[in-house]
Amino acid sequence: MGYREVDDVVIRIQEVINNDAPMERGLAKELFALPLPLLGELAQQRRFKIKADRIVTYVVDRNINYTNICISGCKFCAFYRSPNSSEGYLLTFEEISRKIEETLYLGGYQILLQGGLHPDLGLEYYERLFSFIKERFPQVHIHALSPPEIIFLKKLSGLSVEEVLKRLIKAGLDSIPGGGAEILVDRVRNIISPNKCTSEEWLLVMETAHKLGLKTTATMMFGHLEKEEEIIEHLFKIRDLQSKTKGFTAFIPWTFQPQNTVLAHIKKAGSAKYLQVLAISRILLDNVPNIQVSWVTQGPRIAQLALDFGGNDFGSTMIEENVVAAAGVAHRLSEEEIRSYIEEAGYIPKRRRMDYSLLE
Repeated sequence: MGYREVDDVVIRIQEVINNDAPMERGLAKELFALPLPLLGELAQQRRFKIKADRIVTYVVDRNINYTNICISGCKFCAFYRSPNSSEGYLLTFEEISRKIEETLYLGGYQILLQGGLHPDLGLEYYERLFSFIKERFPQVHIHALSPPEIIFLKKLSGLSVEEVLKRLIKAGLDSIPGGGAEILVDRVRNIISPNKCTSEEWLLVMETAHKLGLKTTATMMFGHLEKEEEIIEHLFKIRDLQSKTKGFTAFIPWTFQPQNTVLAHIKKAGSAKYLQVLAISRILLDNVPNIQVSWVTQGPRIAQLALDFGGNDFGSTMIEENVVAAAGVAHRLSEEEIRSYIEEAGYIPKRRRMDYSLLE
């Protein structure tokens, strides 16, 4: 793209941002051709149109991986084990309880329960688990069960998505994480996660959850087999559903970590690619209020830099995290360190709830 073409594209993008308008697909495709510093400037313009202050939020929580047994067999996952594996595990309710107690001691507000498609865990198991947690720890926010797990429970139970969600809400489910999205294009999903829900099913779960009053996040894992236009397609699907439901609190893009996976031959996406896609996400998702940076996959310094590429949330303290760690990435940050990185970047750290209301 020549200088004159770049200037023309930038002028058109700034008009969209200044008018708080959604971007057309044709113009969206031009974003990948822009120089990275310029893209960051545009993302910051959009960020400050949406969030005028310099507050950067974060949440104190724990990711409890209650099981690693999963029959999905996703090619990008280094964490799962098959049902007959000697390395498979399922935490007891008491083990989960001790992890929650420690989380509360450390000032935690919520727990993120992540497992997989365990063939022996039906809807009744999760109802018992959530009820057990709420009876012992009524103050804890349960953020659990991504769309692939909900679709799996739907198929096991023979119920509709709405019926499954209503029963889980009654048992204590407070919100749903945006995992399992990968790329919301079935060409990609059929290669990297053929046994998981389709893009249409993922969106159905989220739309139904929003209709029932549950807030959710949305994610995108990129840097594997997707094309640039498929990243754009993913973002437009999120934006279109958000226009309909207003139920997404945040969007979290992160890069595929290939080590120890079936796709280990794929070259790991670098920090420049991460910042590019994060900035594009902020520019396109004009109706999603928050963009979360990923220090878990990028490390704290790149996450800090991402605050100048449209990010306004530093994510979770991740008192515990095992899935990304299984792929050889093991960054750890305390709450004090998160606040320090935010302040060092020139922003104001604030602890939040899942719905992004502030806790201090």
